[in-house]
Amino acid sequence: MNLPIVYLGPSLEINKAKKIINAEFKPPAKKGDFINLNLITERRDIVLIDGVFLQEYPPSPIEVFQVINNKNFKVYGAASIGALRAVELEKYGMKGIGKIFGLFKKNIINSDDEIAVTFDSNYNLLSEAMIDIRYNIFLSWKKGIIDKETKQMMVNLAKRIYFPFRTYENIIKKAFLFFPSKEKYISKFSNYISINKVSLKELDAIHALQYISSLP
Repeated sequence: MNLPIVYLGPSLEINKAKKIINAEFKPPAKKGDFINLNLITERRDIVLIDGVFLQEYPPSPIEVFQVINNKNFKVYGAASIGALRAVELEKYGMKGIGKIFGLFKKNIINSDDEIAVTFDSNYNLLSEAMIDIRYNIFLSWKKGIIDKETKQMMVNLAKRIYFPFRTYENIIKKAFLFFPSKEKYISKFSNYISINKVSLKELDAIHALQYISSLP
């Protein structure tokens, strides 16, 4: 049985992923990993979700393109670097899955720092993805936790923070410092996010694995 190869790290816990699909799971993809795939001679589905950013370089578009060009492989991307590469290489046959792929494709987001995070050796997040911060701030506004001005202010603050230091703690601390007039909403958001944090990257990773597991 030729199991799909899935590059997965902080976007989705491995235990959750294993409940969705029987696959060969690999760590977040780095430069050279996709070149090595060309040594495989059997038919395989390749699912790119996570890659490295700060630690090393992720697979370049040309590396992924070479795998797409190999008749043994069908390549899918979602959630993180996979979504970004899928937009770049969709016209060559890579299939993108999920909302983050759609946001990149429509140019609603267009920077790789939207998906970039730092993580430890166990893939626990040390920073938050900008796209997830946007999503949680949007949800808190939609639920009436914050007003529209606070929503925009917090998004702008988060975007100005270099991605390895992009945490809710740092965002909230800066919000209190620079926007004391919004203290009520910032406090409400701080309480809200401590127990209601969700991840669009995780949702897209789940969607992608469910899609792959449903294929014949």
